Amino acid sequence: MKKIKITQVKSAVDRPARQKKSLEALGLRKMHQTVEHEATPQILGIVETVKHLVNVEEL
Repeated sequence: MKKIKITQVKSAVDRPARQKKSLEALGLRKMHQTVEHEATPQILGIVETVKHLVNVEEL
């Protein structure tokens, strides 16, 4: 499977709880933190809910 690199570029402050929980589920806790995940449909769905807060790169 392909891997994707996800970097948080905007803060989760003043965001709905669903978006905050999505960031936590991805493993993002701080600004400019980067995590790598496999591009499964579940991960891509979570990324879709917070696409305005993160940058996604394919590896």
